This record gives sequence, C-alpha cells and structure tokens, in this order.
Amino acid sequence: MQKAGPSRATTAMRASSGGVAEDGASAEKPAAGRRRAGAVSDLGPLDGHLGYFIRRLQIWVFQDFIRTLSPLEISPAQFSVLSVINANEGLSQAELGNTLAIERARLVRLLNRLQKRRLIERLPSSADGRRHALRLTPTGQTTLKQAMALADTHEAGLRAKLGDAPYRALMEALRKL
Repeated sequence: MQKAGPSRATTAMRASSGGVAEDGASAEKPAAGRRRAGAVSDLGPLDGHLGYFIRRLQIWVFQDFIRTLSPLEISPAQFSVLSVINANEGLSQAELGNTLAIERARLVRLLNRLQKRRLIERLPSSADGRRHALRLTPTGQTTLKQAMALADTHEAGLRAKLGDAPYRALMEALRKL
C-alpha cells in the first residue's frame, strides 16, 4: 500500500510556521535531498488531528506576537493581564486568574513583575479588605496603548495571511468554545 504524501493542510502549516520547531526554535531548511535531523515527512495520524495544527498555529502566532511586542518587553501573558485589568479596573487577582485561566502562583509572579515595572497597582479592595483591586498606573496605560497598537499590527498580519472570511470564521468558531 502506497503512503500518501503530506496533506495540503500539513504543507500549508509547515510553510506558515516558517520552519519553526515545536520547542519554539527556528529550524533551518534542509539541503536538497537531505532531511533535517529529527524531521519526518509523514505525520501519521497527526495529519488528521485538529489539535496538532492548532498547537502549531499557536506556536507560530505567539512567536510572531512576541517579536512584535519585543520593543516594549511585554509578553503575551502580560499583554493579556494589562488588557483585562484596563477593561475591568478594580477586579481582584482571583477574578483575573479565573478569567485568563492563569494558575495562582504564576499570576502572582506575573503581577509582581508588572508592579515592579510600575505598570500596575494593587490597591485594597473597598468590597473586601482581604483582596486587592488591580489598576493600571499611568505608565501602564501608556505602555498598554503602545502594545495595543503593535498588537493591532500583528492581528492585521494574521488577517492578511488567512484572508478576511477564514479569519472571521475562525474567530467565530473559537469564541463558541
């Protein structure tokens, strides 16, 4: 039985990933006729698994987003935290962690870094003295505004790469999950 070559989806994902390895390192293209060490052309059952391609896409998107925001030294997680705090001033750390599905210990470290950079403030909550209310500082507002402009550029690149209709359809499908 003859094996089929990689599907169009596999080929497109490999092309769009820019030769990016699973660990996030960029991979060199193999010389003609040689296979890169550890690289295979047949993905086996992975070629039919949506989760595999979503993960590959996520890696590519995050790498591009990280490069885009690198002038501000803001990570994707920090951008998400700043955005949600900005949209919901006064929310608690627990509410923020639940909203973004960030475990408590990781969120505390992330907030400590943002507070050290003077991007956020933790204020006593008026509703519950045991909780902190989160708020962006003026520096945090300025930094987020700059980051949002860069994020818009990144998002426009994704829309251009996918095409407008597939971009909208993917966003609609993912929002339903």
